[in-house]
Amino acid sequence: MTEPTTDRPEPAAPAVPPQTEQSTGAAETSAQAARAAAVPPQPSAPPAPVPAVPFSPVPPKRRRPSARVLRAVGRWTAAVTVFGVFCAGTAYGITRLERHEVPGLATESDGRWEYPRLTLPALPAGSPRPFAQGNEGEIHHADLRELLIPLPEGAEEDEKAGEAGGLPPSKGDWVTVEEYTGLYAKGEHEELRQRLADDAVRHIAARGWVMPDGTRTSVHLLRFNSGAVADDFHTDAVYGGLAPGLTLDRAPGSELDESRPSKAAPENVEIEVYDEPRPRGGTHTRHAYLLAGDTVALVVQTRKGTAPAVPFRQTVILQAQLLG
Repeated sequence: MTEPTTDRPEPAAPAVPPQTEQSTGAAETSAQAARAAAVPPQPSAPPAPVPAVPFSPVPPKRRRPSARVLRAVGRWTAAVTVFGVFCAGTAYGITRLERHEVPGLATESDGRWEYPRLTLPALPAGSPRPFAQGNEGEIHHADLRELLIPLPEGAEEDEKAGEAGGLPPSKGDWVTVEEYTGLYAKGEHEELRQRLADDAVRHIAARGWVMPDGTRTSVHLLRFNSGAVADDFHTDAVYGGLAPGLTLDRAPGSELDESRPSKAAPENVEIEVYDEPRPRGGTHTRHAYLLAGDTVALVVQTRKGTAPAVPFRQTVILQAQLLG
């Protein structure tokens, strides 16, 4: 007999609680840790070096300047170069100039003339200077013509040199008694000529010149036998105190000029300066007498209008230095 079939559900598998899976995973982890502890750690290999790649940046492409810009730069460069050369040349030129030649630093001219450097002439062997110890007669042993003041710069020879009324030769030379007396008023020629003969004047040297402004200068040197004779001639004939003892043909009236510096003259040279006062004619005359040992000097300057005082005094002092 067949047994009846009964449909029974099969029993379901028991559910695994969650903590059971976690336990299994923990066990596996513990086993792995134990195995890892049993095997010694192997040294790790160093990382392979990375080859260095040189850095080569690509420069940005520069824009070429335009032709207009290049021309402008060229012009400015040339201008700066020229200016630099000019400044350097100017600086060098200024360093080579004297103070009076530099614009802005130059000393304003006071009217003096440019004379060459004065040099005393050589003396004969064994001859002393005029005021040296032992020279009792105060004799100038040098050639009298070499004691004349030299010509200043720009001087010209008078066209009437050597003639009556003209200047003596500019080169400096001997002149006669008649040429010397011709400097004075006609009424005094004969008396002066006689006085020069009595005092036995030995030599008369003279020099004359004309400057571009028309100033005419003459210098006469008269040498006597001794300083005592020259002193007598100077005191009795030419020196007259407030007015000169002799009247120049070109200066009918003259008076003593005390405005010159008294300390400018050499110690052994006596100087008297005379000036033509106003009113005067068309020309102005200044003159001076110098007494230096055995020599008496006469310096005369004449100019139309007004004869400047500065070059006249300069000439007198320089002539005195040559005689002293």
